[in-house]
Amino acid sequence: MFDLRPVAYLIGLLVASLGVVMLLPMAIDLYDNDPHWSAFFASALTTFLMGGLVALSCHNGRGSRLTLQQTFLLTTGVWLALPMFGALPFVFGATEARVVDAFFEAMSGLTTTGSTVFSGLEDLPRGILFWRGLLQWLGGIGIIVVAMVFLPELRVGGMQIFRSEGFDTFGKILPRATEISSRISVIYLALTAICALAYRITGMGKFDSLVHAMTTIATGGFANYDASFGAFGSGSEYVAVIFMFLAALPFVRFVQLTAGSAKPLFQDSQIRMFFFIALVIVTMLVLWQVMVMGVRSEEGLRKAMFNSVSILTGTGYASADYMLWGGFPVAVLFFAGLIGGCAGSTACSIKVFRYQLLFASIKVQIRKIQHPSGVFAATYQGRKIEDDVLSSVMSFFVFFVVSLGVLSVLLGLTGLDFTTALSGASAALANIGPGLGDIIGPAGNFATLNDTAKWLLAAGMLIGRLELLAVYVLFTVQFWRA
Repeated sequence: MFDLRPVAYLIGLLVASLGVVMLLPMAIDLYDNDPHWSAFFASALTTFLMGGLVALSCHNGRGSRLTLQQTFLLTTGVWLALPMFGALPFVFGATEARVVDAFFEAMSGLTTTGSTVFSGLEDLPRGILFWRGLLQWLGGIGIIVVAMVFLPELRVGGMQIFRSEGFDTFGKILPRATEISSRISVIYLALTAICALAYRITGMGKFDSLVHAMTTIATGGFANYDASFGAFGSGSEYVAVIFMFLAALPFVRFVQLTAGSAKPLFQDSQIRMFFFIALVIVTMLVLWQVMVMGVRSEEGLRKAMFNSVSILTGTGYASADYMLWGGFPVAVLFFAGLIGGCAGSTACSIKVFRYQLLFASIKVQIRKIQHPSGVFAATYQGRKIEDDVLSSVMSFFVFFVVSLGVLSVLLGLTGLDFTTALSGASAALANIGPGLGDIIGPAGNFATLNDTAKWLLAAGMLIGRLELLAVYVLFTVQFWRA
């Protein structure tokens, strides 16, 4: 059995830090003279003490270099512990949520999924609304660091292809992973501030601008209104499209850009492919609106662009009920959600680079069939793709499809209809947010689902956000024997 103290120490520190962060929404409720500030105080005190006690009890394990097993356990443990404590304000506060609903909302926030069980959002205290946005904002920066520092080393889902991309070839400009993380954090904060300012210019209130900037840059999708972005004007939708797209790009490219190197941003094949996919999807939905639905107004075209980018990036905002657009747009949006953004961004789902590697492998296999004596190698960004990378990517696709099927069946066994079960499983595993249908579609939420379904979906969010295999490996006997 390996030493758990370093893992527990780090998790304890992060939990204690979350307790300190809870003082921010408490301050907002105090400023508003809202009595629910006490819920945040109780939650902050509980969280800080619990995390601090765990860290203190395991402080003799600090400084130890984490093993591979410890890193796997830390990655999953953090994303399980933080939602548990992040749910406390929902239990103690104005929402008075049951444990299952509170945990679902907190998990949805920290995994930047955006599915919600709350309604009447505009009537909730500002502290609760800010906490929802802050959970997503913290989850967004957290997943970037995990994707840059942990997943490549854990060799999960082909992410090891970015080990040299993120650290070695960064080379002389940014030699250390910690420095990269700090630079990314500064850029993340700057983008959030710029986005909030842009929202403010378009007419959003100060508080709405701040919260929606946090959930936009995190590609999370939590909104302050039941109508989501339907509550705002056209200018806010255009701003959201721009920043959702930026947040779905690799943040390491922004770091290189600020360091004076713009070439990698424009030469990145993943970015070019993501832009092409977004352009194709938006064009298809716009043409559908014009040619089939007869919509020729600026509003109709804007709605098509906004909602397609929102689903593609996994943000999950909605400005219209696209279930009313017809079968073709719904199918396009369903599969768009299974594409996602770029690796190293706040976006979720399968990611563009995995499709690039998949099709590069398929291309090589076809050429080998056509020319049996030929020697061919799959390449990515001009480099040969190693066999272990291809194997990891293929395994990821298989596990994703199997997980989607199993979760859909389990949700169906709880009594959900086919559309709700399948789209709910997809929304959870791909961390998209809204599903399809009348219940969990863009005009609904997850409140009426049974408790078993909510627990299953929360588990799906965790598994999907950590790229599946980082969680599944914990359930193998070999992992605990190592």
